[in-house]
Amino acid sequence: MKQRKKIGVLAMTVILFGSLLATTVTTSASTKEGTPGINSSKLLNVAHRGASGHAPEHTIPSYKLGEQMKGDYIEVDLQMTKDGKLIAMHDETVDRTTNGTGRVKDYTLEEIKELDAGSWFNEKYPEKANPAYEGIQVPTLEEVIQTFGTGARYYIETKSPDVYPGMEEELLRILNKYNLTGVNERSSKVLIQSFSQESLVKMHNLNPNLPLIQLISYKKPATISEDELQELSKYAVGVGMSASKIDQTYVQNVRNAGLLIHPYTVNDKEDMRRLLDWGVSGMFTNYPDLLNDVLHGK
Repeated sequence: MKQRKKIGVLAMTVILFGSLLATTVTTSASTKEGTPGINSSKLLNVAHRGASGHAPEHTIPSYKLGEQMKGDYIEVDLQMTKDGKLIAMHDETVDRTTNGTGRVKDYTLEEIKELDAGSWFNEKYPEKANPAYEGIQVPTLEEVIQTFGTGARYYIETKSPDVYPGMEEELLRILNKYNLTGVNERSSKVLIQSFSQESLVKMHNLNPNLPLIQLISYKKPATISEDELQELSKYAVGVGMSASKIDQTYVQNVRNAGLLIHPYTVNDKEDMRRLLDWGVSGMFTNYPDLLNDVLHGK
């Protein structure tokens, strides 16, 4: 979830997009109950990039492990290829998680498919190496959905949408194609998150039934005002941020505003227990097996 492009000061962005938000639905998230994603009584175990502590991130094996380890959602970070295809990848470049170099936007999907998206993991984590990871491909969003089906739930992030014009429209086209949007927020099979408020507002205006999560980046310990929370609730059902930046007061303020809060990335059982005690409604982890243990009192 680490993001190079930081969201601007939230109050300033609210002003910038005020005219857009004026047209949005202003229902409080506290009324948006039903599915696991927007049910405040359900504590979400979100497998971060799949079970990325055990397998190469954003690959089918990693997503499968996340599902086996009781992750509630398949988390998919989106980048877009030169020919307009949405792929599962965290970075804007292919350098870190494949044997290629350069920016995703300069590759066609066919070229992306020639890359090895698994061998790097074996090299970096020899104690977890698996020969089956060698040569695995970068999946498209559609391939992920085709693999896990419409019965699964997807937590999707629009990464660097300013780099990829049309990303939101293509995402919505795919979600509609597989009937994942539902007729209202309660029936949606997806949660959409982004650091870009503009991207989320655009998604909301394209389809106001989509439950949205506003990611926020803090350089200092996090604070959030009542006014900011009220503005967020006009288009989002929740917020996400680094778990290291928040405290119990922050969590309680968010929850009191009727919003969900899903911090990232939490890989230690002690930290998981502390956040749950504070009242978070879920969290992202590279080790969904550990969080599943904690949620079951182990």
